[in-house]
Amino acid sequence: MELSIPDDASEDEAAAIAAVLSAHLRDQEVAAAAAASDTEETWQDRKWTFAGRVDALQGRTTRVPDGTPTNAWVAASRAERF
Repeated sequence: MELSIPDDASEDEAAAIAAVLSAHLRDQEVAAAAAASDTEETWQDRKWTFAGRVDALQGRTTRVPDGTPTNAWVAASRAERF
């Protein structure tokens, strides 16, 4: 990355430009780190609830496989396969 400060900028203006750019880059790094640390939604603590709904609606017991999509609507459309 290359920073170009105008020749006619005062020391205060140059410092302000550098500070704003530094803050912007830091914010981007924080956002990237937060995005990287976001974990994908899982069925943890929800499998039994979903299996109970299948039992109540379809009258059969089932196990929710680990590879089941976490979107409830998609999972419901595949519930017959469990």
